[in-house]
Amino acid sequence: MAAAAARGCPPAGSGDRALAELLLEFSRVQYRAKDGGGAAAAKVERIERRCLELFARDYRYSVIPNVHGEVCAHYPRHIVLLERDVGASRDSYESNVQVGKLQDLINRSKMARCRGRFVCPVILYKGKHICRSATLAGWGELYGRTGYNYIFSGGSDDAWADAEDISEEDSALRNADSQLFDKVRGHDIKLLRYLSVRYICDLMVENKKVKFGLNVTSSEKVDKAQRYADFTLLSIPYPGCEFFKDYKDRDYTAEGLIFNWKQDYVDAPLSIPVSLTQSLDIDWSEYQSWDLVQQTQNYLKLLISIINSDDDSGLLVHCISGWDRTPLFISLLRLSLWADGLIHTSLEPSEILYLTVAYDWFLFGHMLVDRLSKGEEIFFFCFNFLKHITSEEFSALKSQRRKSLPPGFTLEEICMLKQKDRGSTTSLSSDFSLGMESSPGAAGSFTYEAVELMTAGTQAQAAWRKSCASSPQAVLWSRAQQSEDRLPSTGMVEVKSSSSSSSTHSDNFLRIGSSPLEVPRSRLVSASDRESRLEEVRSAFLASYSRTIGLKAVPPSPSGAIGGLLEQFVRGVGLRGSSTL
Repeated sequence: MAAAAARGCPPAGSGDRALAELLLEFSRVQYRAKDGGGAAAAKVERIERRCLELFARDYRYSVIPNVHGEVCAHYPRHIVLLERDVGASRDSYESNVQVGKLQDLINRSKMARCRGRFVCPVILYKGKHICRSATLAGWGELYGRTGYNYIFSGGSDDAWADAEDISEEDSALRNADSQLFDKVRGHDIKLLRYLSVRYICDLMVENKKVKFGLNVTSSEKVDKAQRYADFTLLSIPYPGCEFFKDYKDRDYTAEGLIFNWKQDYVDAPLSIPVSLTQSLDIDWSEYQSWDLVQQTQNYLKLLISIINSDDDSGLLVHCISGWDRTPLFISLLRLSLWADGLIHTSLEPSEILYLTVAYDWFLFGHMLVDRLSKGEEIFFFCFNFLKHITSEEFSALKSQRRKSLPPGFTLEEICMLKQKDRGSTTSLSSDFSLGMESSPGAAGSFTYEAVELMTAGTQAQAAWRKSCASSPQAVLWSRAQQSEDRLPSTGMVEVKSSSSSSSTHSDNFLRIGSSPLEVPRSRLVSASDRESRLEEVRSAFLASYSRTIGLKAVPPSPSGAIGGLLEQFVRGVGLRGSSTL
């Protein structure tokens, strides 16, 4: 265990130059924690030091040493545990996780997941840990990372898995195998519970990964003993890195690019608890008709909605190995929450870009060298995709504002109370986009009538609503609200693939001396600020990417014109005039 670096350390690199050096290293060398020595190691150390400096701007943290890859060969050599937000906000959140106990649980549980890529916390948001990992390891991996014992045993993964269904009396040998499974996955579950993870989002399009006819990995959703039944499991199948070759071949255009859900290996249906979809205006039954843009947007909305829930539960996101689709959504989450001013509040666009490229992608083992050689450009897609999530509908602040209402009142009713107090009918939306943040007079911004109504009974509140029902403002808000209101329901949203073979921190309370609409952060941004911040990150990425890695042009069309995005890209970074084809 190591303490965080002191704040204010001189940066190892800054701005465009640091990002360019990072991308060059990323595109040339496959990072592995176990590979030490040489010039490459010095560059990696510089990248790691920069990441620690950027984390230290806003967080107190500890480090789990992984210098020689002894914990995981392709995780960072310094695994960061964010413990507390040390920003200026008076609503600072703190994790209850102790790094010593966490390290012990990691050492016990790492064999449970593919390639030893254990459940690792990477984002701290409102005291909740957002985690990443690989999927569950299959029997072959449990019997040794080489799988020799498994291969020469003469069995298959299904045969071994069936041992879970056999009683102790039937077979002492198979019972011992089942006990091994219980033990390893039991440690994984203890780690998840210690991190307060409740929600597990599985991006695999398969129930189990099959290679050479063998099931080489598993997943929580098909655990036969239902060891993960106490968790909220979400199956949200998302195309693997191979699909992003089609993205590159279509001139880096994601619009209209639809995954083929009828392929033989695709057998994981979309399955989401209905309780998690009520606030989202999404028809999940249509997921197989979504193009890559719409699918990514909807999944991101779902993840943001989950982490904004009223409980203090954390989230785990994983795919198979956890180094393609997983960093895509972890990176989008980090950038989206940063754009809202909710995390990493001290970082500038170039700094948050460096942090997420270096930590979420490079140091967690994304194989960019291999992916570029195959044209599977999921890494480029991630940052170019930022243009599709700039609007307020992807903002975590939107749902926070709605949940900050006092009991018994809707958003439009609070708006009418505030309107009456101000004697004005202007700038309603701006009042709520600011959330009356850090206002010394926030407690006095409600009239005596508002406070009295909040403490009054339901009959008095009903009478007030009746008196306001005929006002033009009430009618306006009522119409706007109709499409958002939902009746509560229970169950699961499950859509089967056509090829399928089978410490509490809550915003929902009224603080004494503060506005019930206050959003607990120090640096909130409007929708236009969010857009400009994300566009600045995207522009910085495109400019640096063009100077270091560059896009691979697709074969020219008969007209000889360069592709749409590539042309836009070249113009955007100043390498070609706008009037030139």
